[in-house]
Amino acid sequence: MEQIQKHIEALIFASEQSISVTDIQTLVNNSLSLTLTEDEILENLASIKEKYLSDEYVFELMEISNGYQFLSKTEYHELLNQLIIHKEKKKLSTAAMETLAIIAYKQPITKSEIELIRGVNCDYSIQKLLEKDLISINGRSNGPGKPILYETSQSFMDHFGLKNPKDLPQLKDIQSLENSINPEDSNTEVEPISSEEAMEIERREEESVADDVVEGEENEGQTEVEDVENNSISTDEKDENSEK
Repeated sequence: MEQIQKHIEALIFASEQSISVTDIQTLVNNSLSLTLTEDEILENLASIKEKYLSDEYVFELMEISNGYQFLSKTEYHELLNQLIIHKEKKKLSTAAMETLAIIAYKQPITKSEIELIRGVNCDYSIQKLLEKDLISINGRSNGPGKPILYETSQSFMDHFGLKNPKDLPQLKDIQSLENSINPEDSNTEVEPISSEEAMEIERREEESVADDVVEGEENEGQTEVEDVENNSISTDEKDENSEK
């Protein structure tokens, strides 16, 4: 039993994210050539959890995001928060934080619905959140144009110690989308897409934004040229009239 617990501890300790009971069961059985049941794994996890409740340890075993992970105890959170602040070079902007909050509480949600709530374009904020792995693409809505649906990622759940989005604090100040969006869209069906397709969609969105910028610059340049030509023509006409 003790040997099994040590193997389970090693798995959880080495895992970057929370690890599920099923994964622990499969890996331990394969490693030790055993046939442990899920109940036996849960029994070992309970023993490990009780062990690390002792004041001798600065961390404990927590069940989060449908899995298990070692986390520091509450009394050390302020100290570790200072470490994170010290190490963190770039923080999320206010716009990105607002976008992330909307996605967390309204997921799955499309970009147009996010922009309807914020009232501004959210392309840059969504791109940054994707880069930081705080949100992910959930699929496509079956609405007109089949827009992409966004949701919070596994990294988001692990970072905030949540099992599922229902564990988020209850909102009181943000109004429901039902007043501004067709209620039929609230039960949006999701069309799954592959990770390769998701990456291709992101690439196309980036190219679209870049093309819009280039096009705007070209149009601005063309306008300046036309203004110069018009001014030149007007000057020539004045010269001709003065000679007459």
